[in-house]
Amino acid sequence: MAGLVPALLALLASAAPAHADLKLCNRMSYVVEVALGIDDKAATATRGWFRIDPAACRVVAQGTLTADRILLNARALGVYGSSPIPQNGGDTLCVAPADFVIAAARQCRAGQTPAPFTQINPTQADDGNLVAYLAEDSEYDDDQARLAGIQRLLVIAGYDAAPIDGVDGPKTQAALAAFLKSRGLAPDIVQAPNFFAIMIDAVQAPSPTGLTWCNDTQHKVMAAVGTDDGKTVISRGWYRIDPGKCLHPDVTGQPRQIFSFAEAVDAENRTIKLKDRPLNWGGTTPLCTRDNKFETSEQGDCGSRGFAATGFAAVDMSSGGKTLRFAIP
Repeated sequence: MAGLVPALLALLASAAPAHADLKLCNRMSYVVEVALGIDDKAATATRGWFRIDPAACRVVAQGTLTADRILLNARALGVYGSSPIPQNGGDTLCVAPADFVIAAARQCRAGQTPAPFTQINPTQADDGNLVAYLAEDSEYDDDQARLAGIQRLLVIAGYDAAPIDGVDGPKTQAALAAFLKSRGLAPDIVQAPNFFAIMIDAVQAPSPTGLTWCNDTQHKVMAAVGTDDGKTVISRGWYRIDPGKCLHPDVTGQPRQIFSFAEAVDAENRTIKLKDRPLNWGGTTPLCTRDNKFETSEQGDCGSRGFAATGFAAVDMSSGGKTLRFAIP
């Protein structure tokens, strides 16, 4: 055991020339972060986070893998709200918020949190390396995944590129052209390797249109949005806003009213309190929420349906755009 853990860590952190690397390829419409678990006999180690853009691949372990099992946890970036990637793995291993390597990954220590990992079975590629794919139900190929990823970020940034289907057309091109023009970017930047990073930065900046949340605290903030089109009020959450970042909830159409609620949470997603009062930003309009990811169009009798009635603030969008800044009083 004493010799096995260093060996696992060496495998996870090695920078030696590879002869049978493990590569992960992202065929999803989300920029994802991935944590890798290596389970070998009595020891399990984890390492993360590896960021992978749509239609991109990344080597996550170098050298021949001899472990009993390879495990994976994937999450979408916070700009997408509550992670749309289902986590239903049978193993619970430790991760950390920032880049990490954890030797004894089944016993979490301070600063580490348990997360579900799923076993993967990579296949051998033509170059002799091992490869595994992250995919959605849509089963995009690389080109479709890249375009769907661009469409999704355009929608979050407030441009009408729906539906998110990986199919090019005049609507997507018009939205993309408007985005590029608003940022003073040349059309050829779309093919640049860092284009998704450029789009993520744009989504995390205040916008003159739509609703923008900005987190001016040192804590993670989880937010929910409500929209009223005159017929139905829909509440949806949660969106993760990291410290010092901004985020645009994906509000589509032209709702008559928009509502907002947010709260600061710690590493275990527990509400942070100041002087015994929750650190949150809301109002007097009760809408239904629950602890995990949710979307509901029924706002009556929240408790009987497993929801809680939460006070949202009405947001004045008459000027065309609104930025809400979350700060500690």
